[in-house]
Amino acid sequence: MKIKVTADSTCDLTPELVAAHDITIVPLTVSCAGESFKDGTEISPDALYEKIAACGQLGSTSAVNVQDYLDVFGAQLRDHDAVVHFTISSDMSACYQNACIAAEELGNVYVVDSRNLSTGIGHLVLDACDMAAAGMGAADIKAALEEKREKLDVSFVVSTLDYLRRGGRCTALAAMGANLLHLHPCIFVKDGAMGVGKKYRGRMEECIEAYVRDRLGDMSGVDTGRIFITDSGIDESCRAAAERAVRERGDFKEIIHTRAGCTVSCHCGPGTLGILFYRK
Repeated sequence: MKIKVTADSTCDLTPELVAAHDITIVPLTVSCAGESFKDGTEISPDALYEKIAACGQLGSTSAVNVQDYLDVFGAQLRDHDAVVHFTISSDMSACYQNACIAAEELGNVYVVDSRNLSTGIGHLVLDACDMAAAGMGAADIKAALEEKREKLDVSFVVSTLDYLRRGGRCTALAAMGANLLHLHPCIFVKDGAMGVGKKYRGRMEECIEAYVRDRLGDMSGVDTGRIFITDSGIDESCRAAAERAVRERGDFKEIIHTRAGCTVSCHCGPGTLGILFYRK
């Protein structure tokens, strides 16, 4: 069976990984100051930040619509027996609902609600590619990864709460307090939704090192196959601090740096970094 793996742009995989595994990416829409763009193809995160700074208005994102899914899935089914598609958590977007509508109309499309975001989705997508290459059927891939998604550990340290505040995801008072006290909260994903965890104080580089140590712990429960270090635009010293702390904690087979796309960046702003991995 010839299976095609597709994913929403929120999976935040690098162009190199997308090309190497022949993954088709379906972009969400990002809007700012009355203009709309396709995530990753018509606008980059840095260009989005510039537009937000210039107009003083926060950007917004919208789900892939049913027709766009129909177009993508239909095109892939002309050359493949089935499609396995991954969406951002259904608690965060209508992408999953819309993809399911398109899948039901076409048939042979298996939609996986990642219950996650960013390279949390990316982990599942790469695993699906490996399973498809090994000859696993589409229905079995979907079932296996709906089980494995429960083992994902996904979190980020946020440099500033200004974007989350303007997007209604935290109060103005909380944002002001965090900024005044130089607090950098950990935002984690659990049961398909975002929550706020430990708050770190001090220089971002030091906070990142402490955050990595906390998330990985003594490594006894960590799957050391692959870990993503994903950021929304951050100083190289912070990226280096994250990798240094990861390497100090354990011997991962793969440490992959990626840059978050416009969808994630639109909501968290620049200066955010996370580690994303599986637990055993």
